[in-house]
Amino acid sequence: MKELAKHIEHTILKPDCTAQEVRQICEEALQHQFAGVCIPPLFVRDARRILGEESPVRLVTVVGFPMGYSAIAAKSEEIKRAAEDGADDVDAVANIAAIKSGNWTYVRRDLDSLARAAQIRGCTLKVILECGLLTEEEIRQVCAMVEEIKIPFVKTGTGFHSHPATPDMVRLLRAFAPNAKVKAAGGIRTAKAARQLLEAGAERIGCSASLAIIGAAS
Repeated sequence: MKELAKHIEHTILKPDCTAQEVRQICEEALQHQFAGVCIPPLFVRDARRILGEESPVRLVTVVGFPMGYSAIAAKSEEIKRAAEDGADDVDAVANIAAIKSGNWTYVRRDLDSLARAAQIRGCTLKVILECGLLTEEEIRQVCAMVEEIKIPFVKTGTGFHSHPATPDMVRLLRAFAPNAKVKAAGGIRTAKAARQLLEAGAERIGCSASLAIIGAAS
């Protein structure tokens, strides 16, 4: 199961999570050598202390989460604060409302601002597309911008809108954004499901059922 562990971002993003639960997530990630932990912005500074400065476990947090329709300036400020607190990666939700409205000028500005803010501060950006809410054509247009801006990762969804990640979503993102890596997230609870997503082309798996997936649940 080590092969799976190195792709997993051990995740806790529920609204009532506690500092103790975040500590546990970090300790489990260190123990099982997960690729990363994904936690709320509130706990990034504490998680950095728990993981240590030289940890191979990447510290991931979220921006504009889970709706994506925060102001562009607000998202940029979130990235700045996350970086200052010690985040390695930021998973930022694209402005789904702007996408559904066909306001592509705004979508482009949003993505460009996210990319600049992350690059300036040395963070890896993952743009969350919320594929379950978008049409194939909308996904294609967002991915074209991702390619143009050279955003390193696209992510299937937040996991908060009842649209589990599927291999078809991953394949679509790989096809439309071939130079970006894919993170699959949402409803991933078994090793079989995780392997199917990796086989479809995902590089990272974001999940809260990480211990069950690698067979380490008590």
